[in-house]
Amino acid sequence: QVQLVESGGGSVQAGGSLTLSCAVSGSSSTLNGIGWYRQIPGNSRNLIARFSILGSPIYEESVRDRFAIAIDSEKNTVNLQMDKLRPEDTAVYYCNSDSGRLYSWGQGTQVTVSS
Repeated sequence: QVQLVESGGGSVQAGGSLTLSCAVSGSSSTLNGIGWYRQIPGNSRNLIARFSILGSPIYEESVRDRFAIAIDSEKNTVNLQMDKLRPEDTAVYYCNSDSGRLYSWGQGTQVTVSS
């Protein structure tokens, strides 16, 4: 069993920053196999940040150069640093496997960016 718990969302002004955290429990999971997804209202849930097989981060174009994914192995979390936030970043953010073989979804964390 793998449990995923997202936290760190909130409401910010455009241009602000937030750090999201994905706490991962369960010995069957590996942190570098966990990516971040978001679901913008009216759209599907999309993978926006993950690690390549070589361990380097890969980002969707819409967040590249603004978001950064990182592993904190001591805390067993996968974090997402979000800078220069835009209103179009408003969404519910989730973490999960990046392979397509998904674990059960967590509750997600809401990010709201006002203009």
